[in-house]
Amino acid sequence: MTRTINLAAAAAARAAVEHLDIEPADRVEYRSQGLVAVIGGPEAMEFAPRLCEPLRPRVVLTNGAEEPGVPVIPVGGRSLRIDGYMGAFKIRLGEAGSPASETLPVDLILDLTPVPLLGMPVKPPGYLCSGTDETSLAAALEQLSSLIGTFEKPRFFEYDPSVCAHGRSGQIACNRCIDSCPAEAIVGLAERVEVDPYLCQGGGVCASVCPTGAIRYTFPRAADTLSRVRIMLRAYLQAGGEQPVIIFVSSQDVGSLAPLPANWLLVAVEELASVGLEVWLSSLAYGACRVLMVDGGSMPDRVGQALELQFETVRAILGGLGYSGDAIALRSVATLTAEEQSVMPPIQPAGYYALADKRQTAYLAIDYLHGQTGRAKAMVNLPAGAPFGSAEVKAAACTLCLACVGVCPGKALQDGYDRPELRFIEANCVQCGLCTRTCPEDAISISPRLLFEPQERTKPRILHQDEPFCCPSCGKPFATRSVISKMLDKLKQHPMFQTERARRRLTLCDDCRVVDIVQDSEAMEAGLEPPSIGH
Repeated sequence: MTRTINLAAAAAARAAVEHLDIEPADRVEYRSQGLVAVIGGPEAMEFAPRLCEPLRPRVVLTNGAEEPGVPVIPVGGRSLRIDGYMGAFKIRLGEAGSPASETLPVDLILDLTPVPLLGMPVKPPGYLCSGTDETSLAAALEQLSSLIGTFEKPRFFEYDPSVCAHGRSGQIACNRCIDSCPAEAIVGLAERVEVDPYLCQGGGVCASVCPTGAIRYTFPRAADTLSRVRIMLRAYLQAGGEQPVIIFVSSQDVGSLAPLPANWLLVAVEELASVGLEVWLSSLAYGACRVLMVDGGSMPDRVGQALELQFETVRAILGGLGYSGDAIALRSVATLTAEEQSVMPPIQPAGYYALADKRQTAYLAIDYLHGQTGRAKAMVNLPAGAPFGSAEVKAAACTLCLACVGVCPGKALQDGYDRPELRFIEANCVQCGLCTRTCPEDAISISPRLLFEPQERTKPRILHQDEPFCCPSCGKPFATRSVISKMLDKLKQHPMFQTERARRRLTLCDDCRVVDIVQDSEAMEAGLEPPSIGH
């Protein structure tokens, strides 16, 4: 009887989202005219003549002798580098600037070398690496023939550099997106990253691991995915269904799944790794008894490693809330069994709408789940690299220069406005480490954790404060007592500050210091220009 009810409820859930609109993503266009570089040795020379119009082959010969009939460019011991994508590849031979250097522009590349020249797990569009057996070559020929014309794909991401934690003030901190991208489509610049939309193949892991939400996945957006989950679960539960399990799986792996139990609700996404922590926790808040991520074997190793930190973090959060960490898990298609048990206790499903901000959506889920349990701790420690945490300051070392405030991407570190203070809002801290790298006194330390009480998490707290130092001449506050004290101590042996007047000058504000120098004949003769405080 229960199975029959669950089957009917699952059908109602699917019907509820059948015509759900998804916000469209922008598009990226490729244009290929069929100019193909076949890279390899004798096998490349043998295969190239099989590429007939409209394909136009050119052989980049890595070894072996040239043969008549096919345009050939011998590598001849030069270095070989490949840049670009379908319709805009550049094969660079030799070192730039050398007489032997040469650049070959092509639309498509067939790499027949024993080890592919491009080693990233997800290759650029238009780059094929094939075996040299007849079956592989026939498949390559068919694929190349289909890659002529104009093609489109979604622009899978949006990027907001204003909240990016990659770097500030010459310091590099967060490289999560760069390290995890299987297409190597992301590079770091001075204070931001750059994503090549033509190399990006929509793996989505960059958005999942981004601690601030600077990179957002757009096909579909996380808010659209969660809207689908919320509507499905609501329809399922209203139809009398019990113990719903949400199954996230890549669209290309759906066909490899065995028939699912009646209470399992399938959510197919473009790429599995695009579904991250805020989506998992919100799915539980919406009433799922379990969330399973199911990999069909297409997930590259570096993507799996990046997601593992997300799983460690979410397991710690669930444990701190008093729930089982196994409520969210990764399974392979081969190991997925109908014996997977629901592990969440019954809760009143949440009704909130997902936000575009991933951190705010995560906090909505955490706070809702916190309100549904009576077993939560006040705080839970998280694994290193988790995007939530605290910061502490060694008071004896901090001079309140506030360099840390200027680099904090989440505005977790703030000044005291009209008072010499360093304040901290824990909810905003992404644990990027920019503050620790920027602090000239090594006074800041960070630690990953999560406070479950929202008021405690969002309340500003003072990490360090000092008494303002007022200019003894005009009375204007312009520094802190600790800064003046440290400066006097550091310069006490300096030959330019051995007189009482010269030492007193160090305690004056900028304006009064200039006046004092002008009035001091000895200082004018020496050309003294003491640096301003803070410079």
